[in-house]
Amino acid sequence: MSPVAALPRRDRLFISAALVLVTALAWAYLVTLDRQMSASMEYDTMMADMGMSMDKPWSAADVVFTFAMWVVMMVGMMASAAAPVLFLFAAARRARGEQGLALAVLTFGVGYLLVWVGFSAVATLGQWTLHEGAMLSPAMAASTPQMGGVILIAAGAYQLTPWKGACLAHCRSPLGFLMTHWREGATGALRMGSRHGVFCLGCCWALMCVLFVVGVMNLVWVAALAALVLIEKTGPLGTVVARVAGVALVIIGVLFVAGASPPPPG
Repeated sequence: MSPVAALPRRDRLFISAALVLVTALAWAYLVTLDRQMSASMEYDTMMADMGMSMDKPWSAADVVFTFAMWVVMMVGMMASAAAPVLFLFAAARRARGEQGLALAVLTFGVGYLLVWVGFSAVATLGQWTLHEGAMLSPAMAASTPQMGGVILIAAGAYQLTPWKGACLAHCRSPLGFLMTHWREGATGALRMGSRHGVFCLGCCWALMCVLFVVGVMNLVWVAALAALVLIEKTGPLGTVVARVAGVALVIIGVLFVAGASPPPPG
């Protein structure tokens, strides 16, 4: 019997329900935000048609808003990918007879998500920089095919590197990580979660940069990238899929740089 199968049904339901709830809330926020931003973009287009430019520097509120958007988006995309390690962590805690399983699992999850909060801060800075340099379209996508192509080539090339392979191997088999990096108590759970999150970030950060090509809030692509990440980490051919995706990104990026194709609509 696998360690996860040995978990009591109540524990499995708790972890599953927590993941579903967090993911659903994140996506509900993103859908609502997308509708609001679509209405705002229509207004900005109307003002631009009247000769009134809406390209203005970000305020502190804009930075905070964008950071919150990235955090929620990362939660919506990455929470489900953390399911295997959360189940294994819970099973290991149960097998060791440790108490406070629910709190430990939540603490591990917080540590994992804190890494993606850090990535969200970097992504916000990147988006801010691109906005100030007039390198983003109103749909928050690369303003030129060439720029989008460079991003795609870089993301695709990273998919083929040993660093990606090592991080993906870790994410696909987290049991070894738990066995060699076990820490006791709530602080230990937080440290283990954050350390696993670092491997997850190393596996997926380049794919997240693709959003700067297709549109940061293009929810169809957000969902597609989330599905790709999940397949890479849990699918039987995840490693092959990662490499095929990398080659595809490089080829499409080269076409963009050559001016053979416009970027996907945001």
